[in-house]
Amino acid sequence: MRHGGNGPPLLLLHGFPQTHVIWHKVAPQLAERYTLVMPDLRGYGDSDKPPSQTDHAPYSKRTMALDAVELMRSFGFKRFFVCGHDRGGRVAHRLTLDHPQCVARLMVLDISPTLAMYERTTMDFAMLYYHWFFLTQPEPLPETLIGANPGFYLRNKLAGWGSPGTALFDPRALAEYERCFTPAAIHAMCEDYRAAASIDLEHDRADVQAGRRVECPLHVLWGERGVINKLFTPIEDWQSRSRHAVSGRTTPTGHYIPEEASDLLSAQVQAFFAD
Repeated sequence: MRHGGNGPPLLLLHGFPQTHVIWHKVAPQLAERYTLVMPDLRGYGDSDKPPSQTDHAPYSKRTMALDAVELMRSFGFKRFFVCGHDRGGRVAHRLTLDHPQCVARLMVLDISPTLAMYERTTMDFAMLYYHWFFLTQPEPLPETLIGANPGFYLRNKLAGWGSPGTALFDPRALAEYERCFTPAAIHAMCEDYRAAASIDLEHDRADVQAGRRVECPLHVLWGERGVINKLFTPIEDWQSRSRHAVSGRTTPTGHYIPEEASDLLSAQVQAFFAD
């Protein structure tokens, strides 16, 4: 976890299979205008990896969102901006629903809502996002298979989703992702995805039934070469979950927007959170 900077608080949440290091290119620019808090999500990086349960609740987005709220409170921040990439965007979505008083504005990167993506699963989606169905398999199947060659699996995931291979990653960042891709982290990441396919969907469906939506302004960016752009409609998908008109655009990237287009992301963040 890293924090620092000057200005209003901004929580940055990374995704799979990475750590807070994903923000290393954009953070220096944003720290001039915001106080940044960049944690490793529960189970990722150097964060705690507690035992799970049969319902996977310890790795639910509800639990991870509460982690984030409690972390921000520890710094004295009761209300803040949030930007989440990939899994971090799903945690940010849940945080905004469960703790609407905490989030002034929300930005999500290269995702559509989890429930919408599962409900619209097609053959193309299952092939391109096979990990959504592989990582959810019962323990210890995915853990064992990934553990046979974790470096290969990690680099294979980082090289996909419309991004031009691992060459786009700073070697120091890639080394950090590899350092953190431990057996304990691999299991925790599987639990993250198992939760997403079970208890998280229960929470999402309960929100839809109760009419709960994101109450703050919402901005979405997604890579033009990525799976989200190919198979989903991010503005429309998020509009169905928001009370405000959702803004957003594509970026000339694949999935890893913070590392592929840091200048563009910095400009988008500053424009949206300055309104």
